[in-house]
Amino acid sequence: MRWDNLRLIDPPGRERMTVPLFEQGAVVRTFDTPEFRGITFYEVRARSIINRVPEASRVPFRWTINPYRGCSHACFYCFARNTHTYLDMDYGEDFNSQIVVKVNAAELLRKELAAKSWTGEHIAMGTNVDPYQRAEGRYQLMRGILEGLRDFANPFSILTKGSLILRDIELLQECAAVAEVGTNVSVGFVDKRLWRLLEPGTPSPLKRLEVCRTLNEAGIECGVLMAPIIPFLTDSPSQLAATVRAIAESRATHVSPILLHLRTGAREWYLKWLAENHSDLVPRYERLYARGAYAPKEYQEEVTGRVRELAARYGVGARGPQDARRIRPSRAQPSMEADPPEQLALL
Repeated sequence: MRWDNLRLIDPPGRERMTVPLFEQGAVVRTFDTPEFRGITFYEVRARSIINRVPEASRVPFRWTINPYRGCSHACFYCFARNTHTYLDMDYGEDFNSQIVVKVNAAELLRKELAAKSWTGEHIAMGTNVDPYQRAEGRYQLMRGILEGLRDFANPFSILTKGSLILRDIELLQECAAVAEVGTNVSVGFVDKRLWRLLEPGTPSPLKRLEVCRTLNEAGIECGVLMAPIIPFLTDSPSQLAATVRAIAESRATHVSPILLHLRTGAREWYLKWLAENHSDLVPRYERLYARGAYAPKEYQEEVTGRVRELAARYGVGARGPQDARRIRPSRAQPSMEADPPEQLALL
């Protein structure tokens, strides 16, 4: 068996365990296989799995499921990086290689979906880290989660950079037969050199677009979150055109462009990468992001406007973030379509 050579680590005194993980009774594991070499997994039993989104977040959904914390995709710009500091870990290499696994996610989900207080609202996945990162190949948490959502006919959406979602096509079809299901892949650019440098743990952008095509062919509506668009590196007219053309060729149902934003943690880690690879751009970034995590609104509108023009030219649909996730407004959840979309952690 592929996993027969796993090793269970329980260090004396648990001196390697951070305080938050120790308090959660985490079990530490490593797997001696090439795809997991250098990665440590902390298996915990979560207290809840359906999480409410903070009111201040500019996203079109109120509830999320995140079965993992930390992400082996290792994207330098991932805004979720700073959340690892809540575990007394760093937002850099620890985020890439110290992965928290909520092993009871599926059973906990069924319990929460069955609660009288749950009203069956849309649940978004892939909002913090990718549920189809490499760890999912070992733990298979998403299968149990999808089965629970199917059995309770609960609407949901998934954003991913992983190709492992194709493993669950039949389950997704079963879910879509009883509830609204939306899927999106994240592809901000198709430049191979930048992909290898900026997103070292992900499938290639073209592989992700193959995922998009396959999902649509299977009757599971899938679009592309064109994010992040990287200032001065992937936002030239020729680069934008190449990316939108590739998205159109994947038969994506829609494309939603989002410019890079840099929060604490992601800002420091990305700018370190930028200084090492494109030091000439550092002053331009300091000016562009001088007022915070977001580039000036005028700059965002200029770039996203070009993308929408290209989308019209190449014949790929354009949707806002709410429609892209197939979220239907309710009385309890007013439309947020007028708000600017927020770059998600996968980007």
